[in-house]
Amino acid sequence: MATRTLSRPSTGTERWFEIKSQIHGKLLNSLSPEELRALNRDGMRDQIGVAVEKLVAEEAIPLTVAERERLIEEVLDEVFGLGPLEPLLKDPSISDILVNGFDNVYIERSGRLIETNVRFKDTAHVRMIIDRIVSNIGRRIDDSSPIVDARLEDGSRVCAVIPPISLIGPVLAIRRFGKKLLSTEDLLKNETLTTGMLDFLSACVEARMNIVVSGGSGSGKTTMLNMLSRFIPEEERVITIEDTAELQLQQPHVVRLETRPVNIEGVGAVTQRDLVINSLRMRPDRIVIGECRGPEALDMLQAMNTGHEGSMTSVHANSPRDAFGRLETMVMMASEHIPDRVIRQMLASAIHLVVHTVRLSDGTRKVASLTEVLGAEGEHILMEDVFVFERLGLSRRGRVVGKFRATGYRPACLERLKTYGIHLSSSIFGEEYEVKDR
Repeated sequence: MATRTLSRPSTGTERWFEIKSQIHGKLLNSLSPEELRALNRDGMRDQIGVAVEKLVAEEAIPLTVAERERLIEEVLDEVFGLGPLEPLLKDPSISDILVNGFDNVYIERSGRLIETNVRFKDTAHVRMIIDRIVSNIGRRIDDSSPIVDARLEDGSRVCAVIPPISLIGPVLAIRRFGKKLLSTEDLLKNETLTTGMLDFLSACVEARMNIVVSGGSGSGKTTMLNMLSRFIPEEERVITIEDTAELQLQQPHVVRLETRPVNIEGVGAVTQRDLVINSLRMRPDRIVIGECRGPEALDMLQAMNTGHEGSMTSVHANSPRDAFGRLETMVMMASEHIPDRVIRQMLASAIHLVVHTVRLSDGTRKVASLTEVLGAEGEHILMEDVFVFERLGLSRRGRVVGKFRATGYRPACLERLKTYGIHLSSSIFGEEYEVKDR
């Protein structure tokens, strides 16, 4: 692994944690809360160094110079950061950090899950780190509210679960967001999609078509929404609505809204539906919902159908058609009195394009299909694939081999694009691009 591993001194893992705890305790006892808040990481290093030297002399602990420096760094991480997780958070190649109890930590790198040798002292140590994350954003986690969604300062998404819901002690999942946003060039280099698909998508965004990004967990839906947002003209006012803020739009005129859970008295919740309704009074040109997962789908569809074209959202689904089934269920959550036929008509008229993303068995992410929505006929939504990714098999190294290809279907939206002055070459609707093992 490229991350710093925590080798332990000869006294063993338990003794190592004991030494850190003693030094941490000495620091807390020697400094007042005001002094602790006033200190920065560099200023604290000298005091920790003195405490380490004193403890080593008193206890006759055999520490090498390298172990001494590592001990200082880990105590600094305990005081200012997230303890044992800090080395992982500093590694940009890690996309997920998964803490399954105090002694079982996994990471995801390049789409692969890897077990690490990172350990916490005990369950109380994990709980302390979770409390630190949650308190920093004004949320809470306790027996009455044992699940919480939060985010770190860098925008990484955090989900924490504690007993009695979790049977293995405190559980923590951190979805990392790189400091560098993936550019369209990066997505092309990673073979997430082709140049022709990118040209078509950019044209659809500029022509204010309503777009739904569908896919499974970790398939790259948020990355795709961020990429699509780059094609929104800078003069437009965009409002984003999310449960946990993840989108990183680059336009200058963006209003970011985030839901709020109930407070300790059980009141004060602000739902996505509340925010969607409120956003309509804020003069948006486009509304971007990070993920539709409930009754806000109805208000989103009504916004798309009443002058807020060019809006976008994502939804968990296994296919473009499955995305419509899920959205139909969400609309019914908002109102049971709307007939199924009316809901399908609303969906078919509001949504113009579905971008379906997948994460393959080798960890790579692809745009599996770009599907145009043509309307509704009876109980069925009429859709046609414009581009698809076909899997052809696995290479000897376990890499997915396949090809992107245009289906040959000429989208009906080409006429709409022309009214916006966008003329796409007909050749992109006949292209084929093979993805080989690299």
